[in-house]
Amino acid sequence: MSLPIRTDACQLDFLALGALVHRLDPGIVPFRKARSFDIHVSGGEYNVAANLADCFGLKTGVATAMVDYGIGELVQARVREMGVQPFYKWFKHDGVRGPNIATVYSDRGAGARAPVVFYNRSNEAGAMLKAGDFDWKAIHAGGVKWFHSGGIFAALSETTSDCIIEGMKAAKAAGAITSFDLNYRAKLWASIGGDKKGQEVIGKIVQHVDCLIGNEEDLQKGLGIEGQDVEKSSKLDPQAFFQLIDKVVKKHSHIKLVATTLREVHSTNRHDWAAVLWLEGEKFVSPTMQLDVVDRIGGGDGFAAGLIYGLLTGKTPDQALRLGWAHGALLTTFPGDTTMAKLPEVEALAKGGSARVQR
Repeated sequence: MSLPIRTDACQLDFLALGALVHRLDPGIVPFRKARSFDIHVSGGEYNVAANLADCFGLKTGVATAMVDYGIGELVQARVREMGVQPFYKWFKHDGVRGPNIATVYSDRGAGARAPVVFYNRSNEAGAMLKAGDFDWKAIHAGGVKWFHSGGIFAALSETTSDCIIEGMKAAKAAGAITSFDLNYRAKLWASIGGDKKGQEVIGKIVQHVDCLIGNEEDLQKGLGIEGQDVEKSSKLDPQAFFQLIDKVVKKHSHIKLVATTLREVHSTNRHDWAAVLWLEGEKFVSPTMQLDVVDRIGGGDGFAAGLIYGLLTGKTPDQALRLGWAHGALLTTFPGDTTMAKLPEVEALAKGGSARVQR
């Protein structure tokens, strides 16, 4: 019971395909009252590569769009800082309208006040990516163990899903494991055809995917699978998730792995947190912990990184799940979308460590 992960020497352990963004973060202050903000470089697919490189020490890369202007230079610097090898499709900025690196605006909320997120993805370079933009044969020439993309990138335009499918096919042909984080965003799909279009596109992508990451809502809306009412039901019921996975695998019998986090939000800063893994018929459930959340953005990507690290390095499925659960939890204690954790911290928490002072 294990994934057929390459064991030979490879240039990259992990390669992501997706759009990079920069997030403006005024902290707990609502944007309408903001006077300053931090800038975080992010992207649902890139975050996993950054986490795997910076915390877990793996060799990772990202295939993405890049623009030749100041924000592009800022983003490039952060990518280098995290230790991720870039494969850029370059776009020339016209000095006025773009193309642009997308902007995400996200305050953190506090207590009873929820975080608020909105976007400016107008004339986004990442949405212009299409099949043929990357030389996959050259990228895979040195070997890639794991290839990953996601639903946010798929929803950006009519062409990005073609880019994903081309990348997935190339990865499979080269012997890489393929994964896809559903990350279903109805607002994004609405601009190119709505839920019906989203399910049609994701259905085509999933044909080339070994491993799916996504919560109950992602599986229901992204794959068109019927399940319980995610708004009224408990968010921490693993059995409900496993019942849904049975339907997913019946529809897509080639899927080898499905995993997600389980989160019950009591307030903006107090969550209950768990995770589940289905791997070729075997079911694994993490412990549940209470989180005191600083910034919840990126927690799911933190989980995916820890899980994939465990699987790539030969850990048991239960150990891999706990590493994902622990790293995702730690990531919510840092500002920003990518990790500031160290591997020993993740391993200690995965084994049942505490938050006592480290002396």
